[in-house]
Amino acid sequence: MKLEDKIKKDAIIRMFHVNRKYGSVYALKDINIEIKKNEFVFITGPSGAGKSTLLKLCYLEEKLTEGQIIIDGINISRILPKKIPFLRRKIGIIFQDYKLILTKTVFENISLVLEVSGHKISYIKKKVRSILRTVGMEEKINSYPLGLSGGEQQRVAVARAVVGNPEIIFADEPTGSLDKITAKKIMELLKSFHNRGTTVIIATHDNFLINNSYGRVISLKNGKIIKN
Repeated sequence: MKLEDKIKKDAIIRMFHVNRKYGSVYALKDINIEIKKNEFVFITGPSGAGKSTLLKLCYLEEKLTEGQIIIDGINISRILPKKIPFLRRKIGIIFQDYKLILTKTVFENISLVLEVSGHKISYIKKKVRSILRTVGMEEKINSYPLGLSGGEQQRVAVARAVVGNPEIIFADEPTGSLDKITAKKIMELLKSFHNRGTTVIIATHDNFLINNSYGRVISLKNGKIIKN
């Protein structure tokens, strides 16, 4: 098998000439990327480089202006609305600002992911406890987000992202508001899921984080790739 054919076969995300415009301004311009299954990838660059926009296109929070993105064989630039829930089951998302539902407990925040997939309550209870144990938050299962520290909330956000066994985790500045010790713990969690076979893609401007971790680095500047 030729190397190019193997890369194409192994790729879980492929982007072709991706553009995203707001009015006449390009947030992303002519992005071409291939990410293989089980890669650990940093998307980096200064503020305004297009990192978050790139992730949002992948998990369908924003729409392409031009180009194509193929995720695990699904062309999301042509995806039918009824197919979107199936794609999202392959994806876990970690946000910088956590996006936990403040009126729901830790258990309820995480269990929602499994409920929408139609799992039985007995499975949900077992799975949520198991994932909270993994991230060191089992004792907080009945707590509400406002009673947790920033680091604890981010660990719950990690648990929510991985509880459905996604093939890909997208993390947008997951350590941006955390101190270095807590940030290191979050990175260790992400690496542990990567070691189990998950593709992990992290958008960050934190060079300390990148320099103290393993992984491929894709650099953006002014919406264009300067290193891939």
